[in-house]
Amino acid sequence: MSDVVALIAGLVSVLAPFFWASDVNAANQPLLLLGALLVVSALWAILGAGGASSWVTAAFGALLFVSPWAFGFDGHASAAWTAWIAGAVTVVVGLLTTLQVRGRTPVNA
Repeated sequence: MSDVVALIAGLVSVLAPFFWASDVNAANQPLLLLGALLVVSALWAILGAGGASSWVTAAFGALLFVSPWAFGFDGHASAAWTAWIAGAVTVVVGLLTTLQVRGRTPVNA
């Protein structure tokens, strides 16, 4: 489930700059890059290739969340809110998945 949420958050981050006015150039590269990283890691996990751990997904989400301040587009509401929402959702889901996996006890046969 967390991989699907990361995939959707990544797709939103990648596609969102194409719907904004062209004056938000500072947001385009960070959102495209971090969104693409989320998409690739989520697809890798969904397709059963092992994929990135939930910690990696949460880290990409955290980077996406802080990107408006780091790259100076926090003054552009549409770009900043996209990064904050997609990043926060990814961090929360990634950490919850990590805690659920960590809380499981292995069954010894």
